[in-house]
Amino acid sequence: MQTSAKYRAVIVDDEDLARQVLRELLRAYPEVDVVAECANGFEAVKAVTELKPDLLFLDVQMPKLDGFEVLELAGPVSAVIFVTAYDQFALRAFETHAVDYLLKPFGAERLKTAIEHARARLGKGAGDQAPRLEEIAAAARPPEQHLERLVVRDGSKVVLIPVRKLDYAEAQDDYVALCTEGKKHLKQQTISSLEKALDPKRFLRIHRSYIVNLERVSRIEPYGKDTHVVVLTSGMQLPVSRSGYARLREALGE
Repeated sequence: MQTSAKYRAVIVDDEDLARQVLRELLRAYPEVDVVAECANGFEAVKAVTELKPDLLFLDVQMPKLDGFEVLELAGPVSAVIFVTAYDQFALRAFETHAVDYLLKPFGAERLKTAIEHARARLGKGAGDQAPRLEEIAAAARPPEQHLERLVVRDGSKVVLIPVRKLDYAEAQDDYVALCTEGKKHLKQQTISSLEKALDPKRFLRIHRSYIVNLERVSRIEPYGKDTHVVVLTSGMQLPVSRSGYARLREALGE
């Protein structure tokens, strides 16, 4: 890395020894200034949001919030190096979308390669657009694995929504409104990417703007000429498109 540049870095790992090892290895790179260390995902979201580091060393597998959820909540970082014990399927995703990954346990030579990749990314400046975090998460998730919870930033709080409690999702421009237990939580995500992440056996796109939890569907009712609405167990009514109506009837076995 060029010594004329200074890169502010944050280390995130729930293992104290892992943070210590990485910190010691980074002493060989005086241009990398470690401005914070975080032991869990909640600390990481706060640190990344407030400090806006250039470089993030991010553990993938952590309790409470995993690495992908941290990035969802904290927003894009110029250069992310994942620190992981993931399998080969996930590593292909990191190779495609991230700056690099460090497969535990790693040594000085492997870190050197990752730092060089980070330099290349950071050297391109702000004009280089980081990949969408939902793309990284989707690429790393095995095809048969679907989201079991959703994470939403609400001011300084983080809201965790188990998908089983999600009644429906509504598209609102670049956001989705996640409706659960009588409340709505706005999340910056497209409804199409949310649809791909949810289990299609449990959730159905009934309209270009709506995804519904099939367990919440009470009945389908006509609404004007050739149009329908779905009535949820809460009494809420949602519009159903023609193609959505066909898919809904099939899903409900009608």
